[in-house]
Amino acid sequence: MTLWNGVLPFYPQPQRAAGFSVPLLIVIVVFCALAGSFLLILPGIRGHSRWFWLARVLLSLFIGGEIVAVHFSGEWFVGSVWTNTSYKAFSAEHVQARVGLSVGLVGINITLKGTPVQQLNETIDYNEQFTWRLNEDYHREYVRALQKGLPDPVLYLAEKFTPSSPCGLYHQYHLAGHYAAATLWVAFCFWVLANALLSMPAPLYGGLALLVTGAFALFAVFSFASVSSVPLCPFRLGSAALTPGYGAAFWITLATGILCLLLGAAVVLLHYAWPSSLRAVLDQSAPDCCGLATAGSPVILSNPLHPQFAPPDFKITTKL
Repeated sequence: MTLWNGVLPFYPQPQRAAGFSVPLLIVIVVFCALAGSFLLILPGIRGHSRWFWLARVLLSLFIGGEIVAVHFSGEWFVGSVWTNTSYKAFSAEHVQARVGLSVGLVGINITLKGTPVQQLNETIDYNEQFTWRLNEDYHREYVRALQKGLPDPVLYLAEKFTPSSPCGLYHQYHLAGHYAAATLWVAFCFWVLANALLSMPAPLYGGLALLVTGAFALFAVFSFASVSSVPLCPFRLGSAALTPGYGAAFWITLATGILCLLLGAAVVLLHYAWPSSLRAVLDQSAPDCCGLATAGSPVILSNPLHPQFAPPDFKITTKL
């Protein structure tokens, strides 16, 4: 308790305000740059196909960007509450603050912001990340937080997710996040395959790849939702209780999975019912070259010596 010259163990360095996830920001910037590059070349596409290309490319970039971005988002299971809670360990002083909890696929994020920010001659504005990736130790990060002397509400919520906690939240959310992340990467691979197939004269297989993409995105949602069967420990923070619920990343992933299923089903339906309309949407011409013809289309002979193509005064004679 006397490590910092008799002051309770607390941040010795200047406090920094809550920041933004750098990997998430990189993903958003990359996909926005791709979308911006396409919008620059969009005026060069002539006719009505310009709008088909616009809808197709922007929808595809949205699906791919969302699948990658939710890996680095902590908005899968979120909650926040305004409360009057204790601030430091072994102290009876209380502060008015907003406490937030965000659970992602690779860890949790805990925020504490005072209202007002300046209380007890200190700046109350904390944003702490605790991860459980395969190469990182959550318990070690929690011990490091104890050594820093983080505020009481932050340590209280972080302790609930430790492996030794009787709540059992660590193992459930760790496994659920691990399997959800794995299925999302599989969905991303099928998204790349679907884009490649839809750019070739194979729209049926592109539609099937979109269906698989949506199926794996929904598998990720159901994998993370499987922890709902685990009784959630009550989070009592001073005079209020924190009750988390599914966040934006969860619902956006669910909507993306349903969107992929609808788009894939539409491509498959158009392939069998209106193939010409599907080729017009994908800006593809009919495969009538090299002797190929679509099913049900008439076969046209291209031999110039055939009587159908001979001029009126042209006679074909055979010499025996």
